[in-house]
Amino acid sequence: MSIQSDYWIREQAQKGMIEPFIECQKRDGIISYGVSSYGYDARVAPEFKIFTNVNSAVVDPKNFTEHSFVERETDVCIIPPNSFALGRTVEYFRIPRDVLVICLGKSTYARCGIIVNVTPLEPEWEGHVTLEFSNTTPLPAKIYANEGVCQFLFFKADRECDVSYRDRSGKYMGQKGVTLPRL
Repeated sequence: MSIQSDYWIREQAQKGMIEPFIECQKRDGIISYGVSSYGYDARVAPEFKIFTNVNSAVVDPKNFTEHSFVERETDVCIIPPNSFALGRTVEYFRIPRDVLVICLGKSTYARCGIIVNVTPLEPEWEGHVTLEFSNTTPLPAKIYANEGVCQFLFFKADRECDVSYRDRSGKYMGQKGVTLPRL
């Protein structure tokens, strides 16, 4: 399994792997996004679900309630201290059958105590990626919509998998918008 270069990422983007696709990294007073040497820096859309404890709900991945979130359409999401928010990528991804994608946070946010968490994008998964932003600081933290928030790294296997995400009808297949946990 080897990491794929900007050349490969551009080639696959022409086949619909990333839409919309930004050819080169953009950064004029913003947090960069677009293709890099060995990855793709994705943007967060202006659609957020900010965690709140107003309803004193218990966080239960088997019985998750939307009442734990406040929804906001905004260019700047403010995450309360020691809390988190969910967002989604601007980009829609279609992962090839012989590729696994890992996501890492951008250093600009990491240096501010903001952690981006995403599980791997499995072979033949497609959709908008739901992003989790943890504010590990005791202060409110900002996330800027339509700017770079994380980098996706593409690893090509030496052979295709027997069963892909699409084959097993994964529960998050084709997700659009910010998607909450499903059982």
